Amino acid sequence: MTDGATGPLLLGVRHHGPGSARAVRAALDAAAPAAVLIEGPPEGDALLPLAADERMRPPVALLAHAVDDPGRASFWPMAEFSPEWVAVRWALDHGAAVRFIDLPATHTLAMAGDPTWTDGEGEGADGGEADERRHGLRVDPIAVLAGTAGYDDPERWWEDVVEHRGTGAAPNGPPATGAHDPLAVFAQLADAMAALRETYGHGGHERDLVREAHMRLQIRAARKTHGDGIAVVCGAWHVPALTTRTTVTADRALLKGLPKVKTGITWVPWTHRRLARHSGYGAGIDSPGWYGHLFGAPDRPVERWLTKVAGLLRDEGRIVSSAHVIEAVRLAGTLAAMRGRPLAGLTETVDAVRAVMCDGSDVPLDLIRDRLIIGDALGEVPDTAPAVPLQRDLTRLQRTLRLKPEAMERDLDLDLRKETDAARSLLLHRLRLLGVGWGEPAAGRAGTGTFRESWRLRWQPELHVRVAEAGVWGTTVLAAATARAESDATSATALADVTSLAERCLLAGLSDALPVVMRALADRAALDADVGHLAQALPALARSLRYGDVRSTDTAALGGVATGLALRICVGLPPACTGLDADGAAEMRGHLDAVHSAIRLLPGPADADTGGAGTGDAADSGPQDVAGRWADALGRLAGRDTVPGVLRGRAARLLLDDGRLAEDEAARLMGLALSPGTPPAEAAAWIEGFVGGGGAEPGGGMLLVHDERLLGLVDAWLTGVPAEAFTDVLPLLRRTFSAYEPGVRRTLGELVRRGPAVDGPARAEAAVPGFAAELDASRADAVLPLLRLLLGTEDTDDDELLGAGT
Repeated sequence: MTDGATGPLLLGVRHHGPGSARAVRAALDAAAPAAVLIEGPPEGDALLPLAADERMRPPVALLAHAVDDPGRASFWPMAEFSPEWVAVRWALDHGAAVRFIDLPATHTLAMAGDPTWTDGEGEGADGGEADERRHGLRVDPIAVLAGTAGYDDPERWWEDVVEHRGTGAAPNGPPATGAHDPLAVFAQLADAMAALRETYGHGGHERDLVREAHMRLQIRAARKTHGDGIAVVCGAWHVPALTTRTTVTADRALLKGLPKVKTGITWVPWTHRRLARHSGYGAGIDSPGWYGHLFGAPDRPVERWLTKVAGLLRDEGRIVSSAHVIEAVRLAGTLAAMRGRPLAGLTETVDAVRAVMCDGSDVPLDLIRDRLIIGDALGEVPDTAPAVPLQRDLTRLQRTLRLKPEAMERDLDLDLRKETDAARSLLLHRLRLLGVGWGEPAAGRAGTGTFRESWRLRWQPELHVRVAEAGVWGTTVLAAATARAESDATSATALADVTSLAERCLLAGLSDALPVVMRALADRAALDADVGHLAQALPALARSLRYGDVRSTDTAALGGVATGLALRICVGLPPACTGLDADGAAEMRGHLDAVHSAIRLLPGPADADTGGAGTGDAADSGPQDVAGRWADALGRLAGRDTVPGVLRGRAARLLLDDGRLAEDEAARLMGLALSPGTPPAEAAAWIEGFVGGGGAEPGGGMLLVHDERLLGLVDAWLTGVPAEAFTDVLPLLRRTFSAYEPGVRRTLGELVRRGPAVDGPARAEAAVPGFAAELDASRADAVLPLLRLLLGTEDTDDDELLGAGT
């Protein structure tokens, strides 16, 4: 399309459309313009030569960000099948001038915080969805044209009129069937868009008026240099506005007074997944993987596509033969003919795959959509592209540690005894502290205090913005993480926040930040007297001590503060547990289990150093047996009637598990709690605390299996609950016993049916085959050499080894 009889060649396209990309290539080959003008930020002109670098592999994106506020950023993505990318590569390959002519990013980023302006095709940091919330639904030209043509699916309409009837040739392939005038399709789209602009005006794209004014000025300037030998590649929606006769004065008036912000710009890798419409990208498409296939297939696209699908299904263990592929191709062609389509499209191939290869099931189709229709392609950018210093350091570390960013989610298991794995762990933890969520801890072989970690990694393009934001803290990952940790420590107000930060600093190996964090931790601990807050803070400190040992980090100061907190909890716990309601008791039970597990990780009397600031009385009492003080506190809880039953029962169970409560005493406490004078609801709560799961013990089922006396007490109490109270206690009991494993529940049922004797032996030897009444110490000691070998702790004594194993 041209502006009158002579003038620039206007090529209106759909962003990320393979048919448009092929048509643009054909039109440029036919017209051979001296200059190519492309919709995009002019700040990127200096980066265009990098597109010819063999190390540049789309999908990629131009990332523009405000220098003083890196979080304010926009992306201009380009895939291999994007018309803009094809135009850039054509110009570079043919020696034509090439430049961007859209509104400069210095203005668009400044407008980003102004609700009176809308985003263009560039993807803002908040995405197109936020923009629609501010301004209402905007006109989708493709959807309007599709509806006018009688299509209910815009993607299917576009495939029929452009992708399946496109002009030009596929890369490295013969001309498309029915090839004709390479400019005809652009003339038709321009006429359609002109009709839409007459009806809808700017269609809710208010900022487009300003952008189009700037593009007209740039076209005029280019014509002074290159005459009419100019090709303009832009969204088809803009073509009518660029052919409108306006004056320079009027266009400049629209641009007058626009806000500005200092801007940086670079190329960054992009992904097919991020091009998908569901990701929130304003110019997204539904099937980037399918479009990439259409653009790259030299011939027989349907046959090649269904062969890819068959290969994927075979890799997943499904039986798919060549006959399935042949039948699917035939069915897809038949469906296209019945539906009046020129060629089988994505809808027909999906229907054929469902019927022929998936036996009518939609479950395998989810995999096909994820892996092929959308895809996980991740682009690459050469090192010569501009980047903030922090990004360069991160790239260096990724290469050194062989941690390549990947768009597909993958799991990573680390052995911290290995130097490379330990360094990988430090990097991932430092990035998390900086807010760069490349990896998230995942459940795996790792456990509390062990030398293993499991991560789930996925690199998203938006992380480049997070890295740019984190660049204000330093030029290297280590320096930035240290500065961020120190700042967070001084600004934190809650004790739990500081303890969590201390744990993260140890995991990230930020030894320079620890002194600042420890001072803040001691200050907050001295001022906080709430037992619940102290209980929330202690587990993180205890884990930090164990992880510090694994990483050979000096944690003496941290151990002193942790011991001080534990002693203060021991003093304040019994009063804090008095008079709680049901919700408060449930919350305190969680604290009870967490503190009990944490105290097992604290240093013993020989190692304790409670001289740290902010530990209160603990600082004056010298080394303390924290475990002993904790056992005393639990004993007071177990025997205090004013404490809710669930806490009394839990305290008794924890003491019994640690060998600090005799079995006869446990039976006595249970008998008192289940006596006729105790309200049924309170007795049921005591049972929940005593035999329920939590803490270091997953459940109390095995305890009842091996101690028939306790089981008899529970059985006798339950059979004596009055009928009017039974319905009240039943949900609580069901919750308690449903947590047991099926085998444990079955054994308990058999014991109850047999009739356990309340006065029988404490541990019935025949209750479960293979279990003796008492522990065989000599047989248990035989396991220790193998345990030392597995844990790599040959020089550790038996008590420390068993502590590590827990």
